[in-house]
Order: sequence, then C-alpha cells, then structure tokens
Amino acid sequence: MGHRRVAAHLGLAEGTVRGWLRAFAGRAEDVRRHFTVALVALADDPLMPDAAASPFADAVRAVAAAHRAASARWPRMLTVSRWEFAGRAIGGRVLTSPSTAI
Repeated sequence: MGHRRVAAHLGLAEGTVRGWLRAFAGRAEDVRRHFTVALVALADDPLMPDAAASPFADAVRAVAAAHRAASARWPRMLTVSRWEFAGRAIGGRVLTSPSTAI
C-alpha cells in the first residue's frame, strides 16, 4: 500500500505518512537488528524471518516476528498491535533520527 492509500485509510495528510515511511526506511537496518535480537531473547526456539526484497521489508518482518514471540510468551498480557509493541519496545524511537541509537 502506498503512502496515499495509507494516508486516506488513516485520515492523515499524505505528507505526514510519506515522512513516516521515509523515516522508517532510514532506520530500517537498526529496527531490523533490534527486533531480531528481541526475537532471540523472547522465543525459546526462534524462527528467523526469511530475507525480504528490501531492508524496509526485512525490518517489518523482524518487528512482526518479535511481536509474535512476545504474544506467545505472554498471551494474556500482550494485547497491543505490533506497531504499538514496536513503539513501546524501543521507547518510541522507530522514526527518530538515524543518529539516535536504538
């Protein structure tokens, strides 16, 4: 889904969503690395996500895998979406400057 469709779906300005996607793309490798480490820490026998077509997609897959592992570990406690989980897991720094360490 492109930024225009996401913006329409969320009722936000296209520029806002485009900025979010660019910021995430700039942090994709840091996000992927962070959530891969989280996946290993959370799962007894972690299933690593397959490589995707881009660093952006790799980061999304790592977030999803870590979220699944956390949900399996704490099924009654973890009731947030994967993006709420991601934001909380790294203190809201998913979209911050690449110079800010995760």
